[in-house]
Amino acid sequence: MSTLCCHKRSHAEEGRYECSECGKSVTSSSSLRSHQRLHSGERPYKCNECGKSFVRSSALRNHQRVHSGERPYECTKCGKSFMSGPGLSYHRRVHTGEKPYKCHECGKSFMSSSGLGCHQSIHTGEKPYKCNECGKSLASSSGLRYHQSVHTGEKPYACIECGKSFIRKITLSEHIRLHSGERPYECNICGKSFSRKITLSEHRKLHSGERRYVCNECGKSFTASSSLRFHQRIHTGQKPYQCNECGKSCTTSSALRRHQRVHTGERPYECSECGKSFTASSTLRYHRRVHTGERPYECNQCGKSFTVSYGLRSHQSVHTGERP
Repeated sequence: MSTLCCHKRSHAEEGRYECSECGKSVTSSSSLRSHQRLHSGERPYKCNECGKSFVRSSALRNHQRVHSGERPYECTKCGKSFMSGPGLSYHRRVHTGEKPYKCHECGKSFMSSSGLGCHQSIHTGEKPYKCNECGKSLASSSGLRYHQSVHTGEKPYACIECGKSFIRKITLSEHIRLHSGERPYECNICGKSFSRKITLSEHRKLHSGERRYVCNECGKSFTASSSLRFHQRIHTGQKPYQCNECGKSCTTSSALRRHQRVHTGERPYECSECGKSFTASSTLRYHRRVHTGERPYECNQCGKSFTVSYGLRSHQSVHTGERP
């Protein structure tokens, strides 16, 4: 059957093939077979290089480019290249702001169908993807794959700069920006840019004044739930991350990694202006402002500006009389 005939049939017989496990409808029997493998766990397409297996042959072809380094799909806006066409299509929405997938329940829009699918489970409560190891149910197949790595310990995505490995490809992409200095997400209020979209979202709350997450011990509020969790350890004394070298405990995994560099001598973040190197990416960002003169934190009372946020907080006590 020709490609055109197959395409026409997708309009004429849309939703003809239904999954008996979750009720999802697809337009072809081959799509149904591929989808059913998400439930059965079957992954018949195996990589000869590393042994990783996949549900679809197209997913295997895309994966093989991890080994070959081939990235044939290039963005005409910024020159960034991708291993797959869908990866490029998704990336273009960063430039256009397009969010074509809309939730019929609440109107919220998403850049990807998978993002919409995960969101819709909030309304339906549906979690059709079950872990064979522990029985936990997840709302999405990607969520299940991420969860399964807890059992397997698999971290297939490794940074070629420092060797650190990750469970998710997107987490590796975000990590690589620490080395490259790329910060593609820019605040339209103050122009500050970020390496991660979620960090930009949290930053915008500084402008809106939104601090939804309140500590029930002291009343201090935060823009992100993760910031609240870290803060609460001040009250509980919890320091779950321990150094194998000296026994020192830290409140966060990132704080432990920074501390371990005291023992290794590693200073992976180097200033391109003067060559000075640092143990933390945040310290490098602050240092760069010595060269650029950037002072992004401005007091709304008197207009005085600062290179770091805690400098602004300390200064604001002059106006409020409160101790920071």
